[in-house]
Amino acid sequence: MQNNAMSLQQEITESLQILVKNKGLSIVGSGRTDAGVHAKQQVFHVDLAEDTDIENLMYRLNGILDNDIIVNKIVEVDKNAHARFDASKRSYEYHLRSKRTPFGENEYYYHRNNLDFELMNKAASYLLGEHDFESFSKVKTDVSNFVCSITKAEWVVEGDVAVFHISANRFLRSMVRTIVGTLLEVGEGKMEASELNNIIERKDRTYAGRSVPAKGLYLCKVEYPK
Repeated sequence: MQNNAMSLQQEITESLQILVKNKGLSIVGSGRTDAGVHAKQQVFHVDLAEDTDIENLMYRLNGILDNDIIVNKIVEVDKNAHARFDASKRSYEYHLRSKRTPFGENEYYYHRNNLDFELMNKAASYLLGEHDFESFSKVKTDVSNFVCSITKAEWVVEGDVAVFHISANRFLRSMVRTIVGTLLEVGEGKMEASELNNIIERKDRTYAGRSVPAKGLYLCKVEYPK
């Protein structure tokens, strides 16, 4: 349960418990996200009876879930498959707007200052590859290490909308939001692009930029080995 709101995982779990009449049932997601983060795609695994009518279950599940949650596919996988630990790649987007609009205000972050996206992309290039990203992680976290391998990190701008695309094998708590906040400081002229490399090497959260609001962040894709 998230503060003042039911989590996606809890909502799906409780709906499944009702449909399969098993209060002990639980689901395991591909990862946790902060409250307010959106998901274009999320994956979870659950143990069900072998004779479960999957197609009918999906239809009934969507019938009782809130309208902002939709289950698009249920597939049978190996009994040892794990939604979180087997994932090989995750992709996020962060949505930024330079002009306000009354529509979908909780789906983007409004930033009124002019930004140098060319410089921000130069800074983002320092993130590529395998590094220790402790500087971009929340201080209190239960991970055994902070090493991640980033394969994509770039801004794409169309009119007054800018989207940051980032893909990696794993992400730390608040990592994307902190990276975006740091890149904004570069775009605002408060930090040199090359400073990203120094921040990574310091492994200290106090050297990175602010963490931007969760409402602009989207989990877009979770990939698994064939």
